[in-house]
Amino acid sequence: MSKLILFQGDSITDCDRNRQLHIRQGYGYATMVQGQLGYDCPGEYEFQNRGISGNRIVDVYARIKADIINLKPDYMSLLIGVNDVWHELGGGNGVAPEKFEKIYCMLIEEIKEALPEIKIMLLEPFVLPGGATYSEEDPTVWERFNTLVRANAAAAKRVAEKYSLPFIELQAGFDALCEKAPASYWLADGVHPTAMGHCYIKDRWLEAFKTL
Repeated sequence: MSKLILFQGDSITDCDRNRQLHIRQGYGYATMVQGQLGYDCPGEYEFQNRGISGNRIVDVYARIKADIINLKPDYMSLLIGVNDVWHELGGGNGVAPEKFEKIYCMLIEEIKEALPEIKIMLLEPFVLPGGATYSEEDPTVWERFNTLVRANAAAAKRVAEKYSLPFIELQAGFDALCEKAPASYWLADGVHPTAMGHCYIKDRWLEAFKTL
């Protein structure tokens, strides 16, 4: 019997996935993982993508039953944290790092309670300078964006450590990749990965999955 892998998160995971046919993962790292892992291990895994563009940690928590627990996945990866900052800077409706960590812990605890055998991997939120993260009118936008996303990244890492979950670090790798090509080559607007950026996430995802 094949095991179910669930991709969870925001637009970076969503990537225009098909809402009716969840096996159609969109154009991002979820599809790349599905292709590689499905090719390497024929028939061993099923894949579903339930990422939703614009989601914050509170939004993922709000749909914990329908989009996580009720699906009974064997594996789940979660990438969340940039919208918690973006929504705050853009409209005052974000989630502060302290609350981000608190809700994240509640989410993981409730998932593990309902699905004690599930294996979970957490991905580090990341950001680079770009059209969505920088403003010539207000140079402090990038500083705030960068500072708060990195605070959420640190919080996500603490959650992973608290519950002994694999934590997939991504920020340092994206920073290093910018030495090879401009930030926009990897993240189109400073937030959303290009095909090359998604390929980098896919590689890190698969590396971590091998340790489960």
